[in-house]
Amino acid sequence: MDTKNKLISAAGSLFSRHGFNATGMDRLTQAAGMSSRTLYKHAGSKTALIVRVLEARDQRFFAQMEEQSIKGLFDALDDWLREEGCLGCLFLRAYGETGGDNPQIAAVIRAHKEKTWQTIRRLVASEIGHEDDRMAEQILILFEGATAAAIYRGVGTVTTARDTAALLLAGAKA
Repeated sequence: MDTKNKLISAAGSLFSRHGFNATGMDRLTQAAGMSSRTLYKHAGSKTALIVRVLEARDQRFFAQMEEQSIKGLFDALDDWLREEGCLGCLFLRAYGETGGDNPQIAAVIRAHKEKTWQTIRRLVASEIGHEDDRMAEQILILFEGATAAAIYRGVGTVTTARDTAALLLAGAKA
């Protein structure tokens, strides 16, 4: 693994486990096994590193979420949470810690959430035969809610959300 990817991986793990504000540059250099000079050379700043970590997370997330059905999307979320852990959405956690005040971080968060929304809209339209933003919004809330509830209820919340989404879709098809 090259230096940049090693840094992004170490930072992603620390940010996910400890938060963005609680993870200092000293802790990052130690986890990445590099000097602070090397870290700053490859990261630029903590903000730039957060942006890179979120961009990398977005790519990994959507590579796993390339599904052709709402059921498949929830099954992929189940797999994601089992692999990554039930720590909540890193994008929403970043927003919570920064308050949306950092334009670079906020832009990455907005792009990720818009992509999630568009994916769900596309899948809903495909399954029921027409666009239905209200239905897509309901399923988005189930998707996001399952991710959040998994923190304290466990990954089984995804199965409940998936089954609820199936009921909504069945009702729309009837």
